[in-house]
Amino acid sequence: MQKRIALKQTEPAAYKAILAFDDYAENAPINMTHKDLLRIRASQINGCSYCIDAHTKEAREHGETEQRIYALTAWRETPFFTEEERAILALTEEVTLIHNRVLDETYATAAKLFDEKYLSQVLMAIIVINAWNRIGVATNLMPSAS
Repeated sequence: MQKRIALKQTEPAAYKAILAFDDYAENAPINMTHKDLLRIRASQINGCSYCIDAHTKEAREHGETEQRIYALTAWRETPFFTEEERAILALTEEVTLIHNRVLDETYATAAKLFDEKYLSQVLMAIIVINAWNRIGVATNLMPSAS
């Protein structure tokens, strides 16, 4: 793949803004497993190899199992995820594939499991990883071979 622009250098103010948004999501009191799962799943859907690489490594460091990471693309067909994790994964998929809309049933399930504050924080975390995925894909950001 051809190297493309580095937004950090060409648009530092915009990059600083996305970093501030990311800092918000990073410091929001969302369960780390929930953050890891939504980051990986959105990155898989968006095909962002850089983010998939980074967030699967982070998830392993946080204690996530290989089995669950490998099963994320088929999470509905496995018994590996809790009710809360399933709600977050469904919401992540529907926000990421927003052209299909977030179904009322998906939202209602998440709203039943999480209070408004937590649900708001989860939504913002999903939105910020989607922004990073779009930056990574649009600029051909690649993980390093290691």
